Amino acid sequence: QVQLVESGGGSVQAGGSLRLSCAGSGRTFSSYVVGWFRQAPGKEREFVAGISWSGLTSYGDSVKGRFTISRDVAKNTVYLQMNGLKAEDTAVFYCAAASTIEIKTTPVDYGYWGQGTQVTVSS
Repeated sequence: QVQLVESGGGSVQAGGSLRLSCAGSGRTFSSYVVGWFRQAPGKEREFVAGISWSGLTSYGDSVKGRFTISRDVAKNTVYLQMNGLKAEDTAVFYCAAASTIEIKTTPVDYGYWGQGTQVTVSS
């Protein structure tokens, strides 16, 4: 079993930065792929970034060059550093964990989810 708790959301002006954290529980958390997704009102949940147990990363096209995902194995925590935020980044951000080797980009592949954290970017 894996439990995930996100933190770090908030309100920021366009061009600003935020860092989201995803704290995971469970001895095997470090072996899971962890992904960040976001969902804006009226839209489908969208893949933002993912990181494998070995440190490989993957990003959605809309955030490449602006967002960075990383993980601290000792702290069982995955981070999402978001720079150059835009109004269209406004959404609820979720972290999720998958017991896979490859980084998956679809929500159905992730079996564990956090409660979400709101990110609001004003223009």
